[in-house]
Amino acid sequence: MVDDNNKKAVLGFFEAVSDRRLEDLPRFMAHDVVDHNKMIYGEADEPGAAFEGLRQQLVAFDPLTVRVDELVGEGDRVVARVTQRGVHRGAHARMPEPTGRSFENEAIWIFTVTEGKITEIRAVSDRLGLFLQLGWKWPQADQEAV
Repeated sequence: MVDDNNKKAVLGFFEAVSDRRLEDLPRFMAHDVVDHNKMIYGEADEPGAAFEGLRQQLVAFDPLTVRVDELVGEGDRVVARVTQRGVHRGAHARMPEPTGRSFENEAIWIFTVTEGKITEIRAVSDRLGLFLQLGWKWPQADQEAV
């Protein structure tokens, strides 16, 4: 039963994002949710910053939809394999000038759900494909760090 409730929280999260219902996100995400995979370059690294990161994503991509292709739950973890689609119509930290181009890519999101709310987010996606589809330049490595 816990796995099913955790899956419902994750499905509700993706539905709220796809429907652009930011006001509903607190129903699915803890106020101090920790996002280990920064969605926006330069996003604050602090608990709860994911709310602002999602808001910025929705400003940059309109529409932005996430289709859940597969959902697996075990204990307090839920893993979602998704297809993300969007159009770059607004400013984004990596590319301030909208390109008007669309993208579609796959991603894997791993959630920790505690007492019915998402408390941790981890995700990997086809970022190279995203950058190519949107016409963005690939970030260069900091030469001093190499």
